[in-house]
Amino acid sequence: MANGSSGADLGGDALFQIEEPTVARAKPRAPGRGIGIDLGTTHSLVAIAPHGAPPRVLVDASEGPLLASVVDYGGASPVVGARARARQLEAPTQVVASVKRFMGRGVADIDFPHPLQLREGEGVIRIDVGRARAVTPMEVSAEILAVLRARAEAELGGPIDGAVITVPAYFDDAQRQATKDAARIAGLPVYRLLAEPTAAALAYGLDRAQRGCFAVFDLGGGTFDISVLRLHEGVFQVLATGGDSALGGDDFDRALAQQLLLRAGVAAPDVSQHAEALQVARAAKEALSDREQTEVTLARSGLRGAVLTRAELEAVIEPIARRTLAPCRRALADAGLTPEQLDGVVLVGGSTRTPLVRRLVAQVFRREPLHDLDPDEVVAHGAAIQADVLSGSAREGVTLLDVVPLSLGLETMGGMVEAIIPRNATIPIAARQVFTNYSEQQTGMVIHVVQGEREMARDCRSLARFELRGIPRLPPSMARVEVTFQLDADALLTVTARELMTGVKQTVEIKPTFGLSEQEIDALVIESLDHAEEDFAARALAEARVELDRVALAVRTALAEVEASPPLRAALLPAPEHAAITAALAAADAAMAATEAKPVQQAREALEQISEPFARRRMERALQAGMSGRTVAEIEAEVQDEAQLAPRRGGHGAEVI
Repeated sequence: MANGSSGADLGGDALFQIEEPTVARAKPRAPGRGIGIDLGTTHSLVAIAPHGAPPRVLVDASEGPLLASVVDYGGASPVVGARARARQLEAPTQVVASVKRFMGRGVADIDFPHPLQLREGEGVIRIDVGRARAVTPMEVSAEILAVLRARAEAELGGPIDGAVITVPAYFDDAQRQATKDAARIAGLPVYRLLAEPTAAALAYGLDRAQRGCFAVFDLGGGTFDISVLRLHEGVFQVLATGGDSALGGDDFDRALAQQLLLRAGVAAPDVSQHAEALQVARAAKEALSDREQTEVTLARSGLRGAVLTRAELEAVIEPIARRTLAPCRRALADAGLTPEQLDGVVLVGGSTRTPLVRRLVAQVFRREPLHDLDPDEVVAHGAAIQADVLSGSAREGVTLLDVVPLSLGLETMGGMVEAIIPRNATIPIAARQVFTNYSEQQTGMVIHVVQGEREMARDCRSLARFELRGIPRLPPSMARVEVTFQLDADALLTVTARELMTGVKQTVEIKPTFGLSEQEIDALVIESLDHAEEDFAARALAEARVELDRVALAVRTALAEVEASPPLRAALLPAPEHAAITAALAAADAAMAATEAKPVQQAREALEQISEPFARRRMERALQAGMSGRTVAEIEAEVQDEAQLAPRRGGHGAEVI
């Protein structure tokens, strides 16, 4: 086991360099052949901005600019878009919609109604689409990406060089990795992933040449993000993020569909009735964005020509829409800003067209939001601008500063957490920390990577475990293991442990099987505040126990050494002192059962005080033996070498398990 250093050594630039200087990239074939993709829950888009030109969304003759994010597996080959959506009523289990909400998740994580038949296989969701075929969410997303890629290649007259694909800011590692996997399946080279609110700010900031602090409120079909950014002369700093990766316009549709079915007298709809109600609810919601009332018909449920008003719609969806307000307030608090200190609020996502949503945004931010850019297209515009930069065109480069939503660290001896990268640190970032061995018998180290804000590892989310072997047998605190955390521009984590003396190392890429829901993320942050006092007490107790155990182990090792040699014992340890140390060790063992830190600390202090004369005599004897026949210069040189190699020690002496 290993003693920890005092603090992380942050490596790399402080700025979020879009050019990703730490990642090698093949030279593009030609500047301006990068594309931006908004891979949305309800609709997806592809845009280009070649050679510094203003961004534009590519339009398909049959689909228009928006490609429905729906795939139909009922035929010989998959069909994507509006034609697939038209078959939802006919074959609801073969037509996959809103697949973004399944990305990077397990079956147990899906807590919303849907007509699909899901099962779990090899660690991922598999969707049974008939004909003895099952597809993963990544394969479904790949079909959508392939259509967008083909649209771009037709426009550019040849293969693209790479793509910037946008993801919700609150997508975790699993969801981001699933998105990259989908692109790989589609044969689509990925420059990088870009947070959707950041992409929107990029489009707004460059188009409007604004400076100041802005909130980006992004409510799409299946995800909600809120980001607070500072814009200054082409630099976009993300000050705070929040949101819900399972909240969006789809939830409005489901709530309204349920209400319409109840109006029709259908309490337990079958699959086709539910699918029809969803389609009708979506159309009614969109119509009521511009009108005060509309007619709805559920032919399969016997409801015909019923009048639905905007007020009735808002009564149904208001509890859902209000779920966006708490993340907005938390993001402002994290950024250290009040609503009055913002220079503007940007609306992104088709669901922000709903009048109720705009009123709630104005209410929480105390100002009317900006919506002069098309909320459906603004994310794709920002992605296209960034793709043009990464393709090597002459467009002026842009710098972003993004942040880590939750702290990342290691479990240490006693079950404590040593944070390596703190929450809200800017990315990409590398952080290094040196740990040492706990005993001379230790030849390996288990690295347990955790995510969260609590002091004890049991209260945080476990991301990965791996073992570093080959640590040389050395006295306690002499071995040196450097652990490096590296977050890339896509917020994907790599952890490396390296023993500095031998050079042996082990690396792991953190790719959790299932995602972390926004509710779980919020719970981790809120719990860290609610349990701060008890967490502090638990950490203090754990640290006290670790320190007492360390001192007791050292004393026992020294006793065993002198007890094995009667002459040595007679010279170094008088009988009364031996009895006192033995009694103090027994008291230390008993103190380990204490439930508060103070008795444990007192037992350690007592043991150190009683054993101090014995330790001093052993040290003096060792020094005399070590200096025999050596010059002062030789001894000074050895001390300097040891000082240079020694890790920076923390006050608590954390130990990696």
